[in-house]
Amino acid sequence: MSYTATLRILDLVATFVFALSGAAVGVKRRLDLFGVLVLAFVAASSGGILRDVMIGVTPPSALSDWRYLAVACLAGLIVFAWNPIVSRLRKAILLFDAAGLALFAVLGAQKALAADLEPFAAILLGALTGIGGGIVRDLLVTEIPTVLRAEIYAIAALASATVVVVGDLLGLPLTPMAIAGATLCFLLRMTALWRRLPIADSR
Repeated sequence: MSYTATLRILDLVATFVFALSGAAVGVKRRLDLFGVLVLAFVAASSGGILRDVMIGVTPPSALSDWRYLAVACLAGLIVFAWNPIVSRLRKAILLFDAAGLALFAVLGAQKALAADLEPFAAILLGALTGIGGGIVRDLLVTEIPTVLRAEIYAIAALASATVVVVGDLLGLPLTPMAIAGATLCFLLRMTALWRRLPIADSR
């Protein structure tokens, strides 16, 4: 499988995971089906759209490839159908959000490197890709974005992107470094929430 195909598959997986997060927030706020689907799509796609625009990929993949919309809507429908369960699973929102943050931060850094951006720029773009969807999601439901309330949210994304970029600079294999970066981000975020650190968002 080619590098480009691998990135596309991972991008779709990340889209699905973050869409679950957006849809779960919609269910929590008692939105109708359309509202849940909108939150699923913006949470899943906003970071990727911002990433693509900044590296010159236009139109962005999320708008030019029907699979992104389909995956986001599928996630939204799944969450909406399980409304009675999801509405009681507050922790599920945080779990999906942490997983989406980890995947998108890694993918953002990888795509930035593939576009020949400098290491520091690739790290920043990776983090921005990770936090973008959550920012838009939170703003649409009139919440202060998590990244502004939880320092470890942004730090986790930066740490994940840094692992990917450093691995690239050292010539290390792509897949293991991507897994390491995503795992680090996820563990940092979930550990902060589990310990209820003052700088972590406990919602």
